[in-house]
Amino acid sequence: MILYLHGFRSSPHSTKAQMLAKEMAKQGLADAWHCPQLPAGPQEAIDLCNNLISSHANTPSGRDRVPVIIGSSLGGFYAQYLAQKWSCRAVLLNPVIDAARDLAIHTGKQTHYHSNEPFEFHDHYLQELAAMKIGPPTEPKRFFLMATTGDEVLDWQEMVAWYAGCPSRIISGSDHGIHDFARWMPEVTSFILDSGLSHQKTD
Repeated sequence: MILYLHGFRSSPHSTKAQMLAKEMAKQGLADAWHCPQLPAGPQEAIDLCNNLISSHANTPSGRDRVPVIIGSSLGGFYAQYLAQKWSCRAVLLNPVIDAARDLAIHTGKQTHYHSNEPFEFHDHYLQELAAMKIGPPTEPKRFFLMATTGDEVLDWQEMVAWYAGCPSRIISGSDHGIHDFARWMPEVTSFILDSGLSHQKTD
């Protein structure tokens, strides 16, 4: 199972999600790919993911293959939480480190980027996010960080400090959405397929 978790206000239609879905299909892994629309509520989102992973684990193929989780921005925050719970590998793309802190300014009415559909991000969601914050990874080799120094939304240095010791790619410039993701996607694919990233790389 390959589970992609999009960021705040995003969706399965995000550019990175679509690019990775096509790449996984080329690798013969279309059936393993899952990219759900996450609910606005953090606990609802985690419950959805737990149910997907649990259902996968109970299939014949799932018992032989540990899931890989990919998370972008807020999805990266969720991905670390889930990867620690399920003892699996995760790719973090410009991940949120302290979601309750960073999303505090976004409570109230919001719209989804790709549909303009409205939704409410409630104050109590911040409490749910705070309860999900855990420490840095206890098994760094299971996490691959991709961070961009040009991220206009989050602090890339905080990401690097949090994921110190993890395989990583630090990209000079770019932006929060990683507009040049096509250039770096082979490294993400390599980690997903477990072909051995083992140290920090900087372009």
